[in-house]
Amino acid sequence: MPVSLYTLQINNLNMKSYIKIIALLIIVPFSVKAQNFTDALRYSLYNIKGTARAGAMGNAFGSLGGDYTSVSINPAGIGLYRSGELVLTPTFGQTKVETNYLGTAMTDSKYDFSFNNISYVANLKTNNPAASGLVNVNVGIGYNRLQDFNSVANVMGHNVESSFLDNLIENANGEDPNQGWSEFYEELAYYDEESQTGTDLIYYEDGFWMSDIQKTPTAENIENHEHSQSKSISREGSLNEYSFAVGLNFNHKFYAGASVGVVDVYFEESSTFTEWDAQDVIPRFNEMQFDRYLRTTGTGYNGKIGIIYKPVNQIRLGASLHTPTFYDLNETFDTYMYSNNTFEDLGVIEDEASSRINDYDYDLETPLRATFSGAFVVAKKGLLSVDYEVVNYSSSSLRRGGDGYQFMDENSEISEVFKTVGNLRVGGELLATDNLSLRAGYSYYPSPYREEAFGVSQPNADANLNIYTAGIGYNLGGFFIDIAYNYSVQKTYNLLYEAPVTDYYPAPEMASFNNVKNKVFFTLGFKF
Repeated sequence: MPVSLYTLQINNLNMKSYIKIIALLIIVPFSVKAQNFTDALRYSLYNIKGTARAGAMGNAFGSLGGDYTSVSINPAGIGLYRSGELVLTPTFGQTKVETNYLGTAMTDSKYDFSFNNISYVANLKTNNPAASGLVNVNVGIGYNRLQDFNSVANVMGHNVESSFLDNLIENANGEDPNQGWSEFYEELAYYDEESQTGTDLIYYEDGFWMSDIQKTPTAENIENHEHSQSKSISREGSLNEYSFAVGLNFNHKFYAGASVGVVDVYFEESSTFTEWDAQDVIPRFNEMQFDRYLRTTGTGYNGKIGIIYKPVNQIRLGASLHTPTFYDLNETFDTYMYSNNTFEDLGVIEDEASSRINDYDYDLETPLRATFSGAFVVAKKGLLSVDYEVVNYSSSSLRRGGDGYQFMDENSEISEVFKTVGNLRVGGELLATDNLSLRAGYSYYPSPYREEAFGVSQPNADANLNIYTAGIGYNLGGFFIDIAYNYSVQKTYNLLYEAPVTDYYPAPEMASFNNVKNKVFFTLGFKF
């Protein structure tokens, strides 16, 4: 069953305080300045998708190196290459989203094909016959995918008491001075006789703005109707890191490396929300639809440094530090609304209205990252590797809006909502024959949400991401091929629309989203 506003634990808090935090936890922001903690988290969460070898071992490559995936974790790993290398990693995957809203379960999925990694490493030997001091310098250039946004989700529920229009009525009546009248929402919902535009979903009567679904301008005047709702959400895009790295090998015992990364951002989301009178009990109102489109593009820059030390041949220890990624982002946003109403004198009337396209620039700084790694290597037999990555998501910050906006309130919310987490990656490899390797791994990414924010429990505090991986590799010396399978699962809770911050509107239910991803990686590599 989906988590309800009434089933979550609330102690000594009024409904207004509770709805305030729930209103923050919506799928998409609803203000004209749509940038908030949702955006900060979206571009701060990394789930590296590099080569098939690293992917099969849970990407636990902070102290292993010899694989270009390590450049996005610990650039010292590039120092372990003993020869030049060219690799590319095509990937085929399915993202399935299982939803449940008011007891109605739905499932949809999306398939995609992409390249997780393309890279080239040059091995530059120093011609040091004693193999002491600086043995070789390795230089690499390539890209690794950091995050994949592709998904499709559908949600449906019946006998709903709250409405998408509740918040619009609240704003139109001026109950919440921080919202007010918006050209992207309220402007589309009413019908302007003079311009003959709008959808006539809200109207002015007896000194208040109202809707036919809910007549709740005051706590004393309540008339609510049960109805049905659905929402479809389609997302696509990715974070891709293009990097240039240098690694140094000293005595085959100590390795140091640094990299400069350029992160390409592309995120696109289209959503369609529908509300209709399935029981035919609401006067005049038949159906409404609200479409929202958001596209974010931009570029980010970061730097990484790292070291790897081998106290003995069987043990490797690594540490790395990542600067924040400094993003310059551009956001395009617009909305559309449709209505179907039946009037006594006019019959069925269909109206529609569209907003202008809003174009907005802003900056974002993601958190600093630190990774500590260790590996135990059994010569010619196999290895076991562990990475522990520390990230403080509450340190993300929105900066420099295109109109001079400073995001002080939004950054305060980021500090309140998010916390520091420790991401764990574990991987192992067994050399079954001289040419064949067997691999497996596990990654655990705890939820970045605090247990409580603004004094209220957060439903997504337990939204942990678990990733299970396995694969094989076949090495022919100058050529190798690796195959990996990646299975991930994460369950989250969200509202379908924003709730008004009052205690007399029906409280909306939350929908659950169980995200399951199945991906297969293929790496083709050439050594020279």
